[in-house]
Parts: sequence; structure tokens; C-alpha cells
Amino acid sequence: MFSYCTDPDTLGQLAWLSCYLTTGVHLSFYLAFLKVLGLLAVTAPVALAFGFLGAMAARSHILPLSWLGRGYIAIVRGVPDIAFFLFFVIALDQLFEYVRHRIKCPDWTGPVRQGNDFIVCPAAKLPLGTSPEWVHETYGFFLAVVTFAIVFGAFAANVLYGGMRAVPRAQLETAEAYGMSHRQTFWRVLVPQMWVYALPGLSNTWMVLIKATPLLFLLGIDDIVYWARSLGGTKTAQFTDYPHGDWRMWYFLFLLVFYLGFTRVSEVVLERLMKRLTHGQATTGGEAQRKAA
Repeated sequence: MFSYCTDPDTLGQLAWLSCYLTTGVHLSFYLAFLKVLGLLAVTAPVALAFGFLGAMAARSHILPLSWLGRGYIAIVRGVPDIAFFLFFVIALDQLFEYVRHRIKCPDWTGPVRQGNDFIVCPAAKLPLGTSPEWVHETYGFFLAVVTFAIVFGAFAANVLYGGMRAVPRAQLETAEAYGMSHRQTFWRVLVPQMWVYALPGLSNTWMVLIKATPLLFLLGIDDIVYWARSLGGTKTAQFTDYPHGDWRMWYFLFLLVFYLGFTRVSEVVLERLMKRLTHGQATTGGEAQRKAA
């Protein structure tokens, strides 16, 4: 990075440290933080959409749709997250490749499933072997978003379903008595009030999602935990010009500060959002605001 970094053996302590922390490998480490933040920024709304659809299905009067929503919530919440992360990555990847295989290689005569091997034609591979590195990373990030959204969408669905049930039934009956249709009652009465009851549970789900980001390494993505373990270890090929001792404690301490700071900022934002939603509502939070005023 700096011009004086050409010969590390002649550098002083501060100059050596500045060169060490600005190497290309460390820039990849810093970029991994942006990957984590980008994953959270994309996954949160997608998981919320999955959760909203799951909650709507669970409370549906159509039995098959209700069974589907309740089954989605129960199955995903009842299985360890790591098992789903390992399963969905393989299942989604093979599903996408199988669909492409049927479209691009209709003349293929051999079976796709050959024992324990899953073999498709070269044109159906995702991504293609000739694709640049950024395509492979983007595809892995896409699989990560879908997997996180499916898993945490189930938790969000359970919270939203409980929030919908917490809205007083009398308000829905009053809306229907005034001539509002079932759809109007749902969107104009139920959904706006649902967030007041669901936000505490959604806040907890958001915190769990933040803590689950280190599972990115299961999806083949070089995340911040991977780089911290690699850069802090003594036996690593990352630094031949900058040898050091076992610095993993300092790297993981930095990750600890990062996650604690990020969760604290999240708590402040969510607390302000909760105050805004409960303002004027007939809830415990709304009553507390009225008494304070």
C-alpha cells in the first residue's frame, strides 16, 4: 500500500504494522465486513417477506394453504440452523442446475443422478467453469441470501402470526360491521396494528440473524471469521513477508467489538421504532407514553 513497504525487514514497529494492516489480504478481510453488512441489508427484507407470506398462509381459511404455512414454520424452527444451511445450499444448487440441464441439454441420455454423484452437462453448471471469479462470488452470495431468508423467514412468520392473533378481534368485527371487506380489514386494520405486537419478536430475530452471519463459511464464502482465523494464526501462507505470532485473540477481539457495537446500534434504532409505532396505541407501551406525557 505504501511506498516504504518494499522491504519489511528494515521497518520500525509502527511502519511495519501499517504495512501489515494494508496488505491485499487484509483488504479482503475488510471487504468481508461489507459482505456481512450487505447480507444483512438484503436478507432482512427478503426474510420478512417470507415470514409475511408464511404468516398469511398459516392463518388462511384454506386448509392446504394453512397446513403449508404451519408446516413451514414448524419444520424450519424445529431443525438446527446449521443442518438447513448445509442442506439448502446443496439442494438449491442442484435444483437450479437440473432445471438448466433440462432446458439446455434436452438430448442428454445419461442419468443425472449416478450413485452419490450429481452430473449435468457442462452448459448447465452454475456458474460456468469459464466464468470470472466475481460471478462465482455473486452466485454464492445469492445462495446465502436465499438460505438465510428461508431459515429466518420461518422465525419471522411465527412472530408475525402471533402479532396477527394479538390484534383484538373486536376491532376486526367493527371494521366488517362498517362494511369493509375481508381484504380491506386485513390491510387497513390488522396489518398496521400487527407490527406493534410483532416488533419485539422481530427485533430478537434480527439479533439472531446478526449472530448467525459467521455461518457464511458453510456456504463457501470467505467471511470475517474465516479471515480472522487465517490472518491471526501462525501457520499461514497469507504472510511470508510479515511473520508474527498467534494473534487470533486480537482478531477475534476486534470481531467481538464489531458485533457488540452493531447490536447496540440495532437496539437503539429498534427502540426508537418501537416508540414510534406504539404512540397512541392501546398497548402497554402506548399507555406508558401517555403517562409520561
